[in-house]
Parts: sequence; structure tokens; C-alpha cells
Amino acid sequence: MIEPELLVATCGADGSILSRNAAWKAVLGEQDGLWEGLMPADRDTAEQNLNEAASGSLVTHALFMVDSKHRDIPTPILLHFIPVSTSDSSSTASIAISGEILSEPSSWTESQTQRHRMETLGRMTMGMAHDFNNLLSGILGHIELWRLETQLDDSAENHISTIEKAAEDGAELISKVQRYIRQEAQSSYEQLDLAPLVAECVSFTRPYWYNEPRRQGINIEVVQVFDDLPPIEGSRSELRDVFVNMILNAVHALPEGGIIRITGNSKENEVSIRMSDTGTGMSDEVQKRIFEPLFSTKAEHGTGMGLSVVAGTMREHQGSVSVESSLGVGTTFTLCFPLSSAAAEESDESPEAPIQKSSLRLLVVDDEEMVRNVVSRLLTLRGHTVQAVSSGNEAIGSFEKGNYDLILTDQGMPEMTGRELAHHIRKLDKSIPILLLTGDTDIEVDSTEIDHVLTKPFKIDAIERVISSLT
Repeated sequence: MIEPELLVATCGADGSILSRNAAWKAVLGEQDGLWEGLMPADRDTAEQNLNEAASGSLVTHALFMVDSKHRDIPTPILLHFIPVSTSDSSSTASIAISGEILSEPSSWTESQTQRHRMETLGRMTMGMAHDFNNLLSGILGHIELWRLETQLDDSAENHISTIEKAAEDGAELISKVQRYIRQEAQSSYEQLDLAPLVAECVSFTRPYWYNEPRRQGINIEVVQVFDDLPPIEGSRSELRDVFVNMILNAVHALPEGGIIRITGNSKENEVSIRMSDTGTGMSDEVQKRIFEPLFSTKAEHGTGMGLSVVAGTMREHQGSVSVESSLGVGTTFTLCFPLSSAAAEESDESPEAPIQKSSLRLLVVDDEEMVRNVVSRLLTLRGHTVQAVSSGNEAIGSFEKGNYDLILTDQGMPEMTGRELAHHIRKLDKSIPILLLTGDTDIEVDSTEIDHVLTKPFKIDAIERVISSLT
């Protein structure tokens, strides 16, 4: 079987096939339909993606499985659906579909195969991280617009704050994945008091350990006992995930009800949180493997990633997690954290730059309509004059005709990326400030062409501070 690098096909907005390259035909066949070579379960999804593209939406990083006669398992392929419109029409005239095979050659050694799989997973994850960051930018941006344009009562503000907090936690989770791909540790942590953070997680999980069990006639009690704990250094969102995960695991171990006891104490240079349950317990064999990735005691109800992520987060925090358990008696997890350093306690953060008050003429470039509209509206409400365009080529045309104080451009755009746009702009103007907005994992830039990088999602105050520092 030929395993080419790029699959390419084009079709009309009605789905009629216009062209397919040799790579496409070799992998997906030459049947009358585009999707006959896909596994049956994927064909409807591919058709749905095609319809979305026909309506003008860009669909990227869609994963499908191809039935292969040369392999024992299906071959995975990654496809992108790109709507193409004519120069004199805003409607979609055709759809370009491109893709790549994600399988490894059979001649590779086992180590090469594992490396290729990890590289493939990294590429897919980077693409999805970009898309999620764009979605989170839209959510957080609309929350800011809602607050600016609407008088909210206390109930509405509580709901909005909860949504905002969830979106910010989602952004931190994506950032953690991106740091892992780049093989980076989190560069800085904040000082945290663990007792209120754990109490917050207990309150957050109450529906799982209190409401739902009681509807089933099951009684679970959570007891919290904390000494006066000194602060630690850590990521609030990451440790919130850790404690929520631990609480839910304890609930799962109490099918007949029981007690979850959470205690906190400190000694010497360490703070420890112990979480005990009176549940089913674990065998010695399970205890040895409990922190392994993909190992699960929950059969089809578990992913096997929860406790391995907990262990990884504790390592990032220079801490540790251990387990003690006996079948039929219960389980105790102990999480140990180093104390906050004296340097961190005495750190003097540099003051934030004042927010720009004067009105500026700004050029906003982003191919994602939701992000482009939100950023433009927020900046307009701050008193700026904003010209928004959806591509690098449009930006160059607009820049040549207009007079702008600063350019804000997305990085991940088709045809011309934000870095490429900056390179073109520098040929026209060496001094105009260029701010790169990106949800991508790889954020290295040429500082002679791009003045500042701001990662998505972001809030309007962060953009304003950067604009103020650059103008």
C-alpha cells in the first residue's frame, strides 16, 4: 500500500467530486463517493464536516479511520475541510480537503513506532489546543461584553462568575498540555492556602458525595480537620483538579456509603494532606500500579488517567503522593508539598503597566469570526477605532490604505500566518507595533518583527496593558 504524505481532494458545495490526487485514491479508493474507504462509523461524520464546510465553516483536525487490507487494524487519517469562495461571492463555491496518514511504516522498529505515535499525538494535541483556546477566548470575551453591556443582578453575576472560572480553569488545563508538549515546567506559581482550596473542592463535589448518593439511599459523610497550615507554592487550578479527582475516587470506593476524612498538617518543611475513606480498599497488586497511566479499576467507566495525572501534578509541584490501603478496610492517600520559600513570600511583583486611555486606530486580524468580533467589540467599547479583517492578505491591503497605530494579529491563519504577516508589514513599516495573539503551542517569534506575544485566551485588560506599553 502506498503511504503518501498528503491526501488532496476537491468537491463542489453540493458534494460532487471535482478532483482527487493519487494519494487520495491510493488510501480512500476511487469509488463514486468520497467516503467509501472510511470505516462505516466515520462516514456520517465526514459528510457532516463536508456540509459544515459548504456553509462556510473551516473544519480542521478531524480524525477518521480507513479500513486497510494491509494492516490488522484500521489506518488513522487526519483531514481538514477548507471552504473556498469566488472573488465576487461570499458563498462557498467549492471545498478543498487535505489530510495526512497517521500510521507508521511496517519496517520501523518498536522504538521508532513509539516515537512516531508520540509525535503524531503531539501534532494532533497542538492543533486541538489552538482550537480550544479560540473557543475559550470567545467565551471569556462574551462574558466581558455581557458585564459591560448589561446590568447584572446578584444571581446572574454568580452564574457568570462560575462560567468564567470554569473557562479560566479550562485555559490553564490547555496551557498545562502545551507546556508538557514543549517539555516545560510551569515557570511560576502563586502562594496558596491549601485548607480553603480543599474546602472549595469539597463544596464543588457535593452533588457527587451528598445529593446523588442520598437519592439512592446511600449516606456518605465528609469530615475536614485542618491544622493552621503555612502556605505552599502551586497552581490553584491544577491542585483543584487533584483534590476533585481524589474526592471522586473516594466516592467511587464507597458504593454502600461511609466516611471520607480529609486532614491537613505541617511539619518541618512540609505540608501534608491526607484523604482517607472507609471503602472497599485495594489489593497490594493494585496499589503497586495505581499511578500507572491507563491503569484503571473502574473497567469501562474509567480512563486510567486520573491518578497518573495526580502523580504528575505532584511531581511538578516538587511534592509526592503515596497510598496505603487494605481490602474491605479503606484507603488513605497522602499528598506532601514543600513549604513556600522565603523568597516567594518576600517577592515584590513589578507593577502592571497603566491601561491606555487615549483612542488609537487598531487593525485586528483573525480568521476566527467569533474571536475577531469579540476582540473588536471590546476594544471599541474602550474607545478605540477598530478595523477588523479575516486574513493576512486583507490586512496588507487595509494597512496600505489606512493609517494605524498598532496591529493585533492571530498566528494560526490559513494562507498567511501571523508571523508571515508581520514579515510583510515590516517591509512596509519598520516601526508600527505588532502584537501577536496566539492559541498555538509553539510561540517562538522574531523579536525584530513582532513586539509582543499574548497567548489565548486573554482578557481585554491584558490587551490594553500591552497596547499601552507598545504605544
